[in-house]
Amino acid sequence: MQSKATTPEQYLAELPEDRREAMSKLREITLQNLPKGFEEQISYGMLGYVVPHSIYPNGYHCTPELPLPFFAIASQKNSINIYHMMVYSDKNLHDWFSAEYPKYCKSKLDMGKSCIRFKKMNDIPYDLIGELLSKVTVEQWISDYEKNLKK
Repeated sequence: MQSKATTPEQYLAELPEDRREAMSKLREITLQNLPKGFEEQISYGMLGYVVPHSIYPNGYHCTPELPLPFFAIASQKNSINIYHMMVYSDKNLHDWFSAEYPKYCKSKLDMGKSCIRFKKMNDIPYDLIGELLSKVTVEQWISDYEKNLKK
């Protein structure tokens, strides 16, 4: 469900009330814990957090005119999803998150490559997501991205 919103505030305002509360809290946790250098924007119809062209002029290899994506939050049809690109590209970060998740949630981790799905709003581990975001700097993400891009 891609939004046509052009600002994060508009994106949140369009959501049903139960989703708006969880998404607003995720956005707040993200903005509090995201290292300096990342920027918030609407990206691919979601709340996106990217490395701007001013830091990484090459942009995203698939679409260089777009900034390098790092993290996103989306309200989908059946779940709220977060997309963390480095959980997909860095096995150590993936393994850390997978091991920590049961300490915060009783529900089973529902995770794809970079997507983590939350079907119940009460199951979102906000503190864990904040910690996950704080673990990766812009410089680390660019380095990991370029290393994996060259493979």
